Amino acid sequence: MTTTTQNPNVKNPNRDVIISDTHRGLRYEDGRLTDVLEAGRHGLPRKRWFGPTPLVEIRLVDMREREFTIKGQEILTSDKVAVRVSIVTQFRVTDPVACSERVASYEDRLYSDVQLAARRSLATMTLEAILTNRNQLSEDILAEVTGVAAGYGVAILRSDVKDLVFPGNLQSIMNQVLSAERLAEAQLVEARTAAEKAKIESEAQLETQLGAMRVRIEAEKLAAESDAEIARLKAEADADELRLRAEGAEAYAENPALLRIRELEAVEALGTNGNARIYLGVDRHADS
Repeated sequence: MTTTTQNPNVKNPNRDVIISDTHRGLRYEDGRLTDVLEAGRHGLPRKRWFGPTPLVEIRLVDMREREFTIKGQEILTSDKVAVRVSIVTQFRVTDPVACSERVASYEDRLYSDVQLAARRSLATMTLEAILTNRNQLSEDILAEVTGVAAGYGVAILRSDVKDLVFPGNLQSIMNQVLSAERLAEAQLVEARTAAEKAKIESEAQLETQLGAMRVRIEAEKLAAESDAEIARLKAEADADELRLRAEGAEAYAENPALLRIRELEAVEALGTNGNARIYLGVDRHADS
């Protein structure tokens, strides 16, 4: 924060104050805040001929985005491991009156708030939690400080953990653990790949066997259906033949002449065959 004091009793040919776009000016007259000055040229009161001339003070407030870094804060985790943490915080002033009137130095106050928020957050986290979810610390700091800083006119844009440093022996152990985890992950991926490959091959083999079984069952089914159809047709043919014979026998029984005609037809058919022999029965007792 920059303070510019203009005393009207001091000679000043311009008697003006220039405020740039990056700042706002708090105008105090005889110690009382009277106005917030935007960017531009602002005149100061001229000397009065009668009565005291008010003393005007202009305090400039930087409205740009800025950042600060908290370096190497040693903090104990919930499992009593000392870690050194560095935190970078970006912020900007949103209310120039609040940041000047409510706290003595908003920059020092913001620094302390971020520092304390980091300590409180780390004190509830184990080393394993910090390693597996480093962003949690940044989220905790931002969540806690945002509302507090808004109370004195400052907006927190981000607050991130920049560095985490562990004790030397712990760092070596961590490196070994990380190497072991990477090796275990690689072995796990390899095992999963081999298992997946074996699963695919087994499924393919099973599918092949099932396909062959389906084909065999279908062939056996078709063969059985074909044999059954043949047996059915043969049975129908045999039944038709028996029926025809039964009908013929019935006809011969009712008409003996038909049977005699059938016999003559059979003899006539034999007569056309030169190799056929016809034996006629002779009664021997008729000659005696």
